Order: sequence, then structure tokens, then C-alpha cells
Amino acid sequence: MKGKILVVDDDASMTELLSERLRRRQFDVTTAQGAAEARVAFDNAQPDVVVTDLNMPGQSGLQFCEWVVTNRADTPVILITAFGSLDTAVAAIRAGAYDFITKPFEIDVLAIALERAIKHRELRHEVTRLRSLLDTARGMRELLGESPVMRELKELLGRVADSQASVLVTGESGTGKEVVARLLHQKGPRADHPFVALNCAAMPEHLIESELFGHVKGAFTDARTDKVGLLVQANQGTLFLDEIGDMPLSLQPKLLRVLEERKVRPVGGGKEVSFDVRLISATHRDLEDAIVQNQFREDLYFRLNVIQVALPPLRARANDVLLLAQHFVNAFAEQTGKAVKGLSPEAAERLSSYAWPGNVRELRNAIERSVALTQHENIIVDDLPERIRAYKVSHVLVASQDPEELVNLAEVEKRYIARVLGAVGGNKSTAARILGIDRTTLYKKLQQYKIS
Repeated sequence: MKGKILVVDDDASMTELLSERLRRRQFDVTTAQGAAEARVAFDNAQPDVVVTDLNMPGQSGLQFCEWVVTNRADTPVILITAFGSLDTAVAAIRAGAYDFITKPFEIDVLAIALERAIKHRELRHEVTRLRSLLDTARGMRELLGESPVMRELKELLGRVADSQASVLVTGESGTGKEVVARLLHQKGPRADHPFVALNCAAMPEHLIESELFGHVKGAFTDARTDKVGLLVQANQGTLFLDEIGDMPLSLQPKLLRVLEERKVRPVGGGKEVSFDVRLISATHRDLEDAIVQNQFREDLYFRLNVIQVALPPLRARANDVLLLAQHFVNAFAEQTGKAVKGLSPEAAERLSSYAWPGNVRELRNAIERSVALTQHENIIVDDLPERIRAYKVSHVLVASQDPEELVNLAEVEKRYIARVLGAVGGNKSTAARILGIDRTTLYKKLQQYKIS
């Protein structure tokens, strides 16, 4: 069944007709003649949506709508009227109606309105549930999420935190790789010692070497004093190497040797210094692919990848989008002093449908913007960035019965490969596993179809 509907009309033949036609469309229908009978029926049926005629003797449809809105605010009301004037529309809106339909109407028009109203109600319930969930999850703000993949991730992190083994955190940009690294440090036995981070993509090769290993005075032109490297600074704590896939190839064997020996010689120095760190690395790149392309050393990869933690993209995390969105609404509303409580159902639907190529970072940015711009208690669709408002879900196949619009098998394969590659953020190893082919075959197909 699509949902429970309460149909209210003083005309028994009309309620019978609507009931029969809606049941054919898989709705669970309860009927009532007049508002008084409808109140009793409402308590018994607990409908998802109410459909009521506007003009009824005694209590009118508008008055009954106001009663529903006052006593069961989460139940949408659709008013049916033979008078489709502007005044009628305004009165319906003021009474709190979700929608109104003018007689005569096609039953399919009503069915579509009912499906929209049911979805609207479900989204309101979901937003309310997520607000409540946030209240009980204050201690896990570092890694919010209740989807199956996030529960599995939290369980894995719980087992990994106490280990001293090196961890490689993989995932698309914006998925929260540094958040995971800090969480592993905070939950592990080294929490009372330093957490030191270096972004390997943010500086040139000679500076990375100096930052990691340190240098002595006079080692190069700007070395005016001795500098302790990050490996030694992080002693007894955690060293986080972000974007390890962008580390220069010439520096990789030096890092491997240092990690193997647990001793480091500063640039220009003659004495080695021992250190003890837990190493956590992160990358958005496919390192297995980089190895094939001779852009990353295989021996270093195995040294870093003792335990791999793969972060899922936001589009694979089901209702976590709305949970995170509500969290960001709360945070930015408090930060800006604005009385913004959450999301409208329509805004929640747009956020849920969007693909989020920028993942959690993009969602955070979108909500910060929306809170800054909104003039409402709840963020509405117009407050969202244009790219989210205008987003349309793409499909692999053409859904058509017209032979002229159908495509050949090679085109279907090309579209599907591109779709899978996009879904995994360009990770060719993961794409190959999903497609059921080896990486070599995938590379050939990418070249064949000119997919970048």
C-alpha cells in the first residue's frame, strides 16, 4: 500500500467513488461523511493524508483542516473545491492546507498530489527524527552517521584505534580523512602525546624533506637555525601524512628507509635521531593505479597500508546527508545567532537527491551559505546553492519504447563504466572490482571509449 488516506465528504456517493478509485491505485482508504464523523475516523485510522471537500454542512472543510493542523500538525490536508478562485486558495493556505484541487479533476491528479503529500510527511518525520538523534549523539560529533556503511566504519575504527599498525585512510576529497585520523589518535593509547599533520600536496619537495626530517643550521641557503623534523616532534604520538599519494617519487625511498629503521638524520646532519610514532596516511588517489603508472613505490605502499580504512562517499551514506545537514544547521545557527531550526521537507528532498561530488565538505559549505541567507525558521529550497536546486539525477539507459531512442551495447557499456567510475570517485581499482574485470581490461576500455 502507498499510504493511508482519510476521505471526507458529506456526499456518500462521492466518498464511495473516490475510495474505489484510490484503492485501485494501492492506497488504503477510510471514508467519513462530514467533519464530526471524520474526527472519530481520524483517531481510528491514523491517516498519512486527509482529503476533504471544502463545502460541507455544519463544520466546513476549512474548519476541519484547521482542526487537523492544530491537533495533528504532521498530517497534510488536501482540500477539494468547486470554487477555484484566488480567495479560496488564500483561505486554504491560511488554514494550513498542503494542497487544494479544483473540481472537476482527474483521479490521477489527486493520486499524484497524495503521493507528494505522503513523501512530504515522511520527510518531516525524518527531519524530526534526525534532530532527536543529534541530541543523543553529541559525543560522536567527530564522525556523525547512522547508515550501514558508517556503522561498519565506526566498528572498524574501534578495533583499529588501540593498534600500533600503520593505517592508510582512503576516500574522495571531502569525506573526512583527517577527522578519522584525529579520531584514531584520540581514541588510542597515544592520545596524551602529539598529533602532528603534514599535507604532502601543499609544499615543494625540498620543503617536505626538511619538514619531515628536520635540518641543521647551514644545510641550505635559508637554514639559519637547526630545525626539529615532524617525525621527531611527533615522538610517542601520531604523525598524519595527508595526501601521501602526492609525495614526490624521489622522496619516497627516503621515507621508507626512515620508517623501517625508526631513525632519522636531519638534512645536512651527521647524527641519526630515534623516534617512535604511529603513522596514519591518507589519500584521495588510487595508489594501486599510481603504482602501475610508476608514480608511487610499491614497497612504500605496503609499509603504509598495513590497515586500510576506506571512507564512503556521501552519496553512498543514505540518510546521513540529512543527519549531517541538521548538525551543520545547528552549528551555524548557534555561531551566527540566527533562529534557524532545520530544513523544510522540500529542501531536505533536494539535499537527499544531490550527488555531493564534494562530499561532507561541500554539504557543510552549502548549509553555511543557506543559514547565512535564509530569512525563515527552516531552510527552504531557494536558500540552497543553485547547483543543488538545479540538479537532476542521471540515468545510464534511455527509458523508452521507441527503437529510434535505444542505444547499442557498446554505448550501454560505455555509459555504465562512466557511471561506476563516477560513483567511486575515479578510483579505478574499486571500479574494476565492481565491474568484475581486472584493472588492465578496465584501462583498455577507458582508452577505447575515451573516458578520462
